[in-house]
Amino acid sequence: PRFPAMASDSGDGHATLKRCLGVLRDARNDSEQFAALLLVTKAVRAGEVDAKTRRQIFDAIGFTFPTRLLSSRQPPAGCSPHTFRALGLTLLACFCTDPQLAGHSQILNKIPTFNDILLSPCDPDTTSMVDDVYQCLSAVLATARGPRELVAKGTVSALCQAYLNGGHGSDRALTLLVGLLAIAEAKCWQRDAPQLLAVLSKLSGDFLKAEDMTKFELCEVLPHFIPLSPPLTENSQGSECLCRLYKGLADVLGSKLSQSQRDPALKLAAGLMQACGAEWIPAGSAGSKFLALLVNLACVEVRLTLEEPGPMEMEGKKEVVTACYVLMEMGIQECLREENPLLENGQKMQLMRIMEEAFGAVIFYLRQVKQEELQDPFIFASVRVLGAWMAEETSSLKQEICELLPFLVDYARKLFKEGSPAVSLPQAELVNTKGSALPQDALRFLLPGFCHLTAEDRPRDILISEGAPALLCEYFLQQWEVLTSESMAPAPLTSTEMSLQTVCGIFLNLVVTAPDLVRRDKAFSSLMDVLLNSLPLLLPQKHHLVLAANIATLGLMMARILVGSAALQGAKSAREFFGAAVGFLCEAHTAQADPSSPGLALAVSPSYVSAWDDICELWFLAMQALAGCIPLFPWLPHALLQARCLQGLVHLLSRVVPSSVHLELVTAFQAVLLELARASEQCRDVILSHHGTEWASLYGMAALEQCLAEH
Repeated sequence: PRFPAMASDSGDGHATLKRCLGVLRDARNDSEQFAALLLVTKAVRAGEVDAKTRRQIFDAIGFTFPTRLLSSRQPPAGCSPHTFRALGLTLLACFCTDPQLAGHSQILNKIPTFNDILLSPCDPDTTSMVDDVYQCLSAVLATARGPRELVAKGTVSALCQAYLNGGHGSDRALTLLVGLLAIAEAKCWQRDAPQLLAVLSKLSGDFLKAEDMTKFELCEVLPHFIPLSPPLTENSQGSECLCRLYKGLADVLGSKLSQSQRDPALKLAAGLMQACGAEWIPAGSAGSKFLALLVNLACVEVRLTLEEPGPMEMEGKKEVVTACYVLMEMGIQECLREENPLLENGQKMQLMRIMEEAFGAVIFYLRQVKQEELQDPFIFASVRVLGAWMAEETSSLKQEICELLPFLVDYARKLFKEGSPAVSLPQAELVNTKGSALPQDALRFLLPGFCHLTAEDRPRDILISEGAPALLCEYFLQQWEVLTSESMAPAPLTSTEMSLQTVCGIFLNLVVTAPDLVRRDKAFSSLMDVLLNSLPLLLPQKHHLVLAANIATLGLMMARILVGSAALQGAKSAREFFGAAVGFLCEAHTAQADPSSPGLALAVSPSYVSAWDDICELWFLAMQALAGCIPLFPWLPHALLQARCLQGLVHLLSRVVPSSVHLELVTAFQAVLLELARASEQCRDVILSHHGTEWASLYGMAALEQCLAEH
């Protein structure tokens, strides 16, 4: 021990400790208390303190005396300069073994002191102080408030520096960093990105150079230091780290490996895919071969694990199989990528065949799942990756997917009913399947596949018989509530908005192919009510234009089927919906100067241009549906006149050069104008007052021209 030798006590350790505690309570001066503390700390270091005794020590001295020791700069004669600080830290480390005391504000406010000690030069006299600091920090990390306090008080930076310095306990600094990043990754990177990047730089360099088992140990550590945000590709140091990781992984996966060596390498590759997509893989022959190898290895692993799963073996493989799912999902994306593809066409075809076999294994596994296993996060991961396949590959495994549809609908329904927190699955959660608190939104990942399947007879019939339409109606209502509770300020497309758009696509398929279902299922009446109220709210916000187009089109097409419902009989909500829908349709085009001719040309409105590729087809469907609604709702022509929509349309057509309006647009405009002219004398008068007969002839609108002539 580094303290002066103390006279031995004739009693056992516990008796000595008991007498020391008595001295601590009754001490008349610091000298007596100090002597007793020396014996107490020796007992603490010797591991002679149980929970009860630890509490007795705390009750005897509290936090006040250790705090005084930490701040004291005058050690007793003949003692090390750090004696008092070392005593104080030993006591705090002792107290921190009690979780309640570890989270106490008196411990938390010592965090800056702990950081300072980690960053101070370490000599043989101070190694035990560093050990005590790591014990305190580890205990604080395990408390509820601890991680937040550690990040806020600069411990991430201190740990990074301690690790990079390579001094005493630097391995514990790395362990603590891994723990902090697992809990508060975003905040750590937000506050201390340069320091964390320096650690990643060292780790990636060590990974590339290592030629022993260290390489595989680093595979386990490195994923914790790959941030989802900010992307590593955004700066040169991050890009260099990625280059080293690519080279190291290419070296590892190109070698003959045991299972225990391959698994961490696949998990590291999956972590990189989640954070950076395929950007960390260089273009060219070597990169394409590496990507093909990654996806190939992932598919083999999935098949080996899922085709003949043993309960015990399966449990231990879930984490690596989930990592393989990430690699397979990236494989799908890369096989479909047309612009600057990493893979050659031959590689794409080969990988699609290999992935088809792996997804066959996923389907086989899901068909064996028992009801009591549904809460297993691995089931969620399996459904998610199958959803990615169903979204893109519609022709293969169709029979197997149809047979699995009842399970998928039932699974999505159970999770939706039990929790339904409509949140995105954090990417970092995908490779870590140990926790059970995963989101319940399995439907989000199945929607694109369901959209394809509802366009085909057999899978659509299965989905209908399993009650999927009613579930999707409920899901739409819930997602709409989530969207309206979020900020309506312009922002990147959220998963909520994307889900709403995809559900609209499914409903459009059902409206076209199964109108009787829409007519008889009460869920669609509830959906119609939401559509009527949502479009007027959504349309003024142009950053939601694609969703507005979906809702307008779906609402108009459903209105033709549900014409008899009370909500559509001239109620305020119906009038406001049709006003908004017609506004969306009429504002899509404008007249603008045409450099190639002296007149004005018809063009897509500036506010629609960026979204036009996504909404063009919907616009034509909505125009067709509006034309079908006009004879069904007697109040509609007058409403359009009041909103001056008709006046705006005929004025536009009378101003532009007819040759600038292509045939498909002419057909769409004529369908609406013809129904209005047939339904309302006032509408006919408005068209005629704008020389309707003349421009109808110029546009080749024969049916409209005849209607106007007859009246």
